[in-house]
Amino acid sequence: MSLKRPVATALAAALCLVTTACAGSPADKRASGERTGAAGSRAGYPVTIDNCGRTETFTKAPGRVVVMNGASVAEVSTLLALGLGDRIVANEQSYGMSEVPGRAEAVKALPTGDIKLNDAYDIPREAMLGLRPDLVLSTTSYGFDEKNGFATRDQLEQVAARTYVSPQGCKQDTSKMTVADSYTLLRDMGKIFHVSDRAEKLIAASRKRIDEVSAKVKGKKAPKVMVLFSNMSMGGNVFSSVVAQGIYNDILAKAGGTNAFASASRTSFADLSKEKVAATDVDALVVIGYNDPDPAAYARKLLKEFPQWPAAEKNTYVVLSDSMYLGPSNDLAVEKIAKALHPDAF
Repeated sequence: MSLKRPVATALAAALCLVTTACAGSPADKRASGERTGAAGSRAGYPVTIDNCGRTETFTKAPGRVVVMNGASVAEVSTLLALGLGDRIVANEQSYGMSEVPGRAEAVKALPTGDIKLNDAYDIPREAMLGLRPDLVLSTTSYGFDEKNGFATRDQLEQVAARTYVSPQGCKQDTSKMTVADSYTLLRDMGKIFHVSDRAEKLIAASRKRIDEVSAKVKGKKAPKVMVLFSNMSMGGNVFSSVVAQGIYNDILAKAGGTNAFASASRTSFADLSKEKVAATDVDALVVIGYNDPDPAAYARKLLKEFPQWPAAEKNTYVVLSDSMYLGPSNDLAVEKIAKALHPDAF
């Protein structure tokens, strides 16, 4: 699959990205701090968040949330994990698959706002203002750049909308992202919506699971892993969607592995020739599916194409989707990769 250029560009810049159904019942609203009655509805506020050099102050829990595309599912998945699906009036993030049962369907069921998207597959300025949001979430500052045709943070503030750029997204450079940033996103959304107790439970559960897995693989030799996107082109070479830096490497390390192409680029992705890939020892493959109905077939194709790899000899590959991104489910990726790399430890 070769993506249209605006989407490929957004992916290269912004790909970052425990479950619960979309909240909507009175019980869900009570759990999220929205008690009935005018006096109780703002308990716990004001809340102030420092974000990309800006101070955002919330006097109540947002009720008209817009989630911009950003080639991510981090923000919408985080809101769903916190039981806040009923606050979303327009969501432009989609993935089509997930390691979390029911999440892809929950995302698909969210309203989109019936927006005619721009060339970057996101919400243009006038359409955004017409949605009357009180909170707009963007994976990176790209989503608030006037040059891209988007409403700026200042323009949204003028219509009483708060804005939030996810961790490591301020400078549109996700190469230093780690699993801790997923926890920061959860924690910030917990504060903003007055569901910090729920956010902390999710964080604690994730940490516990990751710690248990990491303990089992501690001290074992770390296999060299190639992480790439299935059937995706983002550059000029054959292998232009190979991961070099970012949260992916932190997940690999916690699973007892290391990135075979970490030295290929200082940015999140490397654009590699077939010769470079063939000359590198790859002990295991992690293929990330994005709008590809059969990423496992792509993994098997690569193993057949490079029979000299140790990964091909042992048929070692893992297929993942949203758990490899910024978001609330990194523990699932850590566990699945660790079991593939170190089956004897489980």
